[in-house]
Amino acid sequence: MNYSEIVRVLDRATGFDLYRLYVAIGKLLEDPKRITEVKRRIHAGDEAEYFDVSENRIVQARIIKFQRTRVLVENLHDQERWSIPYYAINIHGADPSIAEHVQEGLGRNEVAVGDTVGFFDRDGNERYGKVTRLNQKTVTLDCDNGKWRVPYKFLFKVLDLEAEQV
Repeated sequence: MNYSEIVRVLDRATGFDLYRLYVAIGKLLEDPKRITEVKRRIHAGDEAEYFDVSENRIVQARIIKFQRTRVLVENLHDQERWSIPYYAINIHGADPSIAEHVQEGLGRNEVAVGDTVGFFDRDGNERYGKVTRLNQKTVTLDCDNGKWRVPYKFLFKVLDLEAEQV
C-alpha cells in the first residue's frame, strides 16, 4: 500500500472527513477476524516487528504473551516490555515509510526517533544530531554541543557515515 499517496489525498480532506475515517478505521482494526489473523501468524518466543507511533518507526521485538486484544512484547534493542495492539504488528512486512514532499524541510511522517538529521542554526552553522523525541511542531536532537529543539521545516536527512562504515 502506498501510504504517501494516501496521506497526499487525505491532506485535502476536512476535519470531519478525517474524523469519520478515523472512526471507521478504528472499527476495522478492532475486528476479531483481524486479531485472529495476527494470532495465527505469531507465537510466543517469535521475533516480530511493530510500528511504534511515538517514535514513528519499526521496532524489532520478541513476542512474550498473548492477551485478548493486545500482545506483550519485549523490544530487542533495550529489553523494555510493552503491551501493544495486535494491529501494530507488521505481519506482512509492509514498508511503513511516508514521503510527504513538503516544500521546506522534512514532514512529520518522514522523521523517526534514532534518525540522523541536520539543520542550519541561527548563525548559519551546519549542525547534525540524532532525533531523540518527536514533538508536535519540533524534534528534539542530541547534537555534539547539546540538545536542540528544531522545527521540522528546518531539517534535512543525513546519511550516517559511521553506520555505513561498520
